[in-house]
Amino acid sequence: MESAIKVVRSIQIALLGSVVLYVAVGEKIGSIQRLNNPVLFYVLSLVTITIVGVILLVRRTLLLQSAATLASRPNDAATLNRWRAGNIMTYALAESIALFGLVLRLIGFTLSQVWSFYIAAFILLLFFGPRLPMSESN
Repeated sequence: MESAIKVVRSIQIALLGSVVLYVAVGEKIGSIQRLNNPVLFYVLSLVTITIVGVILLVRRTLLLQSAATLASRPNDAATLNRWRAGNIMTYALAESIALFGLVLRLIGFTLSQVWSFYIAAFILLLFFGPRLPMSESN
């Protein structure tokens, strides 16, 4: 269990670093072309809100149930794999939000317009870190 937490934590840290890298790349390259259509911004904003909802659903269905099972049976390999997959899925969805921000930045939106995508991804990645499942008696 400890090694699984270390692996998931390493993935989380790498993805947190990549969000910072996306901001740096977006600012270094700037706008490649001027396609800043407000409709695209609103569509990606709506998709982002949907992704946050999906993240919460994944956390509720995969992670909470797996953590409860792992608290009583920490050596259950299938449940551990499901717990690990739920965490990685959560991080991948959060990372996609940061990528939306990078894409919007590259097609002509300013940093002040896309910062919310970067911040949302960073906060989701930071907030949903892997936690050691605790039994109810602890």
